[in-house]
Amino acid sequence: MAERENRRDDRGNRGGDRRDNRPEETPEFADRLVAINRVSKTVKGGKRFGFAALVVVGDQRGRVGFGKGKAKEVPEAIRKATEQAKRSLIRVPLKDARTLHHDMEGRHGAGKVVMRTAVAGTGIIAGGPMRAVFEMLGLQDVVAKSIGTSNPYNMIRATIDGLKSETSPRQVAARRGKKVAEILNKPATEVAVAEVVEA
Repeated sequence: MAERENRRDDRGNRGGDRRDNRPEETPEFADRLVAINRVSKTVKGGKRFGFAALVVVGDQRGRVGFGKGKAKEVPEAIRKATEQAKRSLIRVPLKDARTLHHDMEGRHGAGKVVMRTAVAGTGIIAGGPMRAVFEMLGLQDVVAKSIGTSNPYNMIRATIDGLKSETSPRQVAARRGKKVAEILNKPATEVAVAEVVEA
């Protein structure tokens, strides 16, 4: 009897050690489930059903990615999609940590999206899958429009394609071998002239 009790104590200690040795995971990334579909595979004996999940992941500070996963159960499909999304993160420079530096377009297949900068207080004006990408990216003010397909997979791919073309004044200045002030000087005067003409 004493030996059995010792074995039980050892098992309990081993389990406790395993739990104590686990690194505490910090929730660095937020995720958003965009779509979940039931898919079927026809086999000799009939049909096998599973689930396909589309997840967007981001740190809400300029990094975002998306992934898709398939499994027989919904939680497993979401887990696979989240892991794939974390492996496909891209970094997007943000203006004042709230909006885009310039207007841009993104394309994928039949999907086309247009994204424009916005003044403070505008909010996220975008639909469905695009809104999830902007929220996970950390954008607070943006105006976006999807033209063409309403397929969430292609809409997200088109959005990511457009965000990859985003450049900041610092990147442009480094590429041209100039200072940031020199890069921003000309657009600032053009904007001032345009405002006078409109007034």
